[in-house]
Amino acid sequence: MEISATGRLEVRITIADVGKRVSIRRLSEPGAPGEKFTDTVGVLTSWDHGVLLITRKSGETVQIAESSLVAGKVVPAAPARRRGPAATYEELARVAARAWRPVESERLGDWELRAAAGFTRRANSVLPLGDPGLPLDAALDAVRRWYGERGLPAYLQTATGAEGTQESLCAELERRGWVREVSAELWIGALAPVADRAEGSGVVLSRTADEAWIARYRRKGVSEVALRVLGSGPSVWFATVPGEGGVPAAIGRCVVDGRWASFAAVEVDPVLRRRGLATTVLAALAGRALDEGASAAWLQVETGNEAARALYAGLGFGAHHTYHHYRAPEPGEGGRPRPSPAEPEPRSPKNSGARPS
Repeated sequence: MEISATGRLEVRITIADVGKRVSIRRLSEPGAPGEKFTDTVGVLTSWDHGVLLITRKSGETVQIAESSLVAGKVVPAAPARRRGPAATYEELARVAARAWRPVESERLGDWELRAAAGFTRRANSVLPLGDPGLPLDAALDAVRRWYGERGLPAYLQTATGAEGTQESLCAELERRGWVREVSAELWIGALAPVADRAEGSGVVLSRTADEAWIARYRRKGVSEVALRVLGSGPSVWFATVPGEGGVPAAIGRCVVDGRWASFAAVEVDPVLRRRGLATTVLAALAGRALDEGASAAWLQVETGNEAARALYAGLGFGAHHTYHHYRAPEPGEGGRPRPSPAEPEPRSPKNSGARPS
C-alpha cells in the first residue's frame, strides 16, 4: 500500500480512477474492538453514494464503504507470463469466437449477436467487443428482442481478470438484474511442449466428426445444428483413439487459426481415465497444429474441474482470464438499473445512480 513520508498509510485513489486496477486496504469492521484489515485487489468498477465496487479477477464483486478505507493505490496490470505466449483479451476473444461459430449472427454496432438453435451458450450469446452504437439499455432491449424472435433466452458473454476485459459491463448488467449463470477460465500455453508428449499412440485425425466420435461426445442427441458448430472454424481437426465396440476410448477437437490452436471436447471413456489418453489426444492434435504453423494454444476449463486443471497446468497452461454468461432477467426478476445493496433506495428516478453507457 502507499505509505507517506511520515510513515502513514494513504488513500491515493479517487473516483477518477474508476476502470483502473487498484489495491485497497480497509477496516473489516470500522469502530469495532480488535479491528482487522482486509486487502482487495481488482478493477475499481464504480464509486457511487460512498460505496466502491471492486471486481476481482474471478469476476466476484466486492462492495466497500468509502468510510472504511485505510489505504489504496492504482496498481499496474498483472505481470506478463514469463513462459508461454502473450495475448490481449480481445485477440483471444476473437480467436475463440472463430473456433465456435453460430449458424446465424448479426451485428449491433461492435457487438455480435449469435444464435445456433440453443446449442451451447457460446454459440447463443452476444459477444460485446466494443460499442453497440446505442445507449446500454436500448442495446439490451434490442438483444432481448433478437433472441426472443428466435425463441431463445438472451445471454451476454463477458470477461474479467485481464487487461481490456469487461468488469464495468458486468457490473452494469448485474445492476439491471442480469443473472450470471456460468463462469469458466480461458487458459493459454505454448504448443510445442504439448506436441512433445506424443508417443505414436495411433490417434486417428479427421476433418469431420464421424458417428464413432459423436458416440463418445458428452453432449447427447447431437443435431445438424450442433454438427455445423462443431465443424466450424478456419482449420478443424477431430481426434479419435479407437476403443471397443466401435466407441472411441478418447476423442478431442482442435481448431487452428494463425498462431493459435484451440483444444476442446476432450473426452475419455470413464473406465480408461488416468492412463494418459487425454494427453495422447492433445499431443496428436498439437503436432498437427504445429505442422500448420501454430505456436500457441488456448482452451477453456471449468473452475471446479480439478482433474482438468491439473492436467493442463502440467502441460504448461495457465489462466489468462475468466469469462461469464449473463442471462437476461425473466419477467419479475427486474431488468432496469437498480441501486446496489449498500446504496439507499432512490426517492426518485433521477437519484437511482444509473449512468449512461
